[in-house]
Amino acid sequence: MKTLIIYTSQTGFTKRYAEWIAEKSHADIFNLKDVQKKKMPFFEEYNAIIYAGWCMASKVVKLDWFLEKVTNLKEKKLAVVAVGASPNEAPEVDVAMNNLLTTEQKQFIKVFYCQGGINYDKMKLLSKFALKMFANVLKNSKDAKQREQGELIGHSYDISDVKFIEPIVDFLGANN
Repeated sequence: MKTLIIYTSQTGFTKRYAEWIAEKSHADIFNLKDVQKKKMPFFEEYNAIIYAGWCMASKVVKLDWFLEKVTNLKEKKLAVVAVGASPNEAPEVDVAMNNLLTTEQKQFIKVFYCQGGINYDKMKLLSKFALKMFANVLKNSKDAKQREQGELIGHSYDISDVKFIEPIVDFLGANN
């Protein structure tokens, strides 16, 4: 199966997952900026197309671009890989992932989530500022769980792991 992986990454976690998936599934991999320059018949040569993007405020960055491009490619294996700072088992992850696609889109696009982390050194200034402010709000919360979350996101950390690509590789049939 000829597979294409398109990714956008701000701090490197999504790029790392895209590279892991590409390596395991022998896929072609491109940064979103490079794909945006290509003519759209470009997608036609692939059986599977994966879009990997980083999460911000329960959304996946540039997901609308991908959804627009694959509207007429329902016969292909299509998936979104969302990479975020929350652990995979966090309840808010399931809620956010369930809300990424419309009911119709869910019929032909699969959604996966991979926990990544936070790297303040690589963040754009506005993102860094907004996240630090949010962390401080959470740290001052009366709710212990929110204070704990504020402590976690108040500094850089990496909770990514190659094991989280296994469901994606299985979806692609690359383990067969």
